[in-house]
Amino acid sequence: MARRQIVRIDEELCNGCGLCVTPCVEGAIELVDGKAKVLNEELCDGAGFCLSVCPTGALSIEMREAPAFNEHAAAAQAKAREGEYIQQRCFRCEVGEEYAVLLPCRTQGKSLWVCTRCLPALIHG
Repeated sequence: MARRQIVRIDEELCNGCGLCVTPCVEGAIELVDGKAKVLNEELCDGAGFCLSVCPTGALSIEMREAPAFNEHAAAAQAKAREGEYIQQRCFRCEVGEEYAVLLPCRTQGKSLWVCTRCLPALIHG
């Protein structure tokens, strides 16, 4: 085991909405009994794309002992989940990620996705 960054999910804060599952392309996070869980720590790369979409703040990144990230297993899991993948869209212009880079953001108390074209207007008004 190595000391590395990994996602932590506070079960008390988790409302089971599942918004964190889709950004986790590696498939480390799944809903179990109505709560998000990191089921396989080898699949969590610690990038934290799931954090910003959580409406309750249940997710955080912590530094701790965990199995090393398994890039090959994560790629296999992502391939296996291809049909389950939910495409995200920019909340402002509705462009999908096949045409633009999308970034997770929080605004007005909501966890959303914004494209890089709409981001400047969101930042500068």
